[in-house]
Amino acid sequence: MPKKILSKSQSKISQTGTKKAKIVVRKKKTPVKKKVVEIEKRPRLEIKRPTVIESKKQEWVLATGKRKIAVAQVRYSPIGAGEIKINNKTLKDYFPWFEFQQIVTAPLKLTNQLNRGTIVIRVQGGGQRAQAEAIRLGISRALQVYNLELRPILKSAGFLTRDARIKERKKPGLKRARRAPQWAKR
Repeated sequence: MPKKILSKSQSKISQTGTKKAKIVVRKKKTPVKKKVVEIEKRPRLEIKRPTVIESKKQEWVLATGKRKIAVAQVRYSPIGAGEIKINNKTLKDYFPWFEFQQIVTAPLKLTNQLNRGTIVIRVQGGGQRAQAEAIRLGISRALQVYNLELRPILKSAGFLTRDARIKERKKPGLKRARRAPQWAKR
């Protein structure tokens, strides 16, 4: 139980007698009133989904793919003969290595869309492989938006999963993220 603190005048009175008196004041328990507070639910953040843009000539599906620090903005149109433009260059000019061409065209081959449609891509950041994998993710997302029946095929191949691995930050006192300075005995 909490004890009441005596004021100066009360403490003098109690100390004048032969015996010291202790004054204990007990507080009554008051019932706590529960307040009913209505909590407004926050609106959920809208996840950016690929969008469809309709122009006079054809409709475009917009999608974004990312890998490490590479970002690819993909525009897919079902009209066309399978042309792929990356930063205003053809696929073979932008990725002269066959391996990277395979990475970019993998979702199209898997869904039998290789010689159909037009794909215009703007990519920046990262290295060649990161750019190729970012483009693959963007193309997969665009195909999925255009035709939902392709989703299980692309999902089972792992093309709709964003690879979240990025470079680890440098730590103070170290040369890189984990590389310590060389230790010399003498």
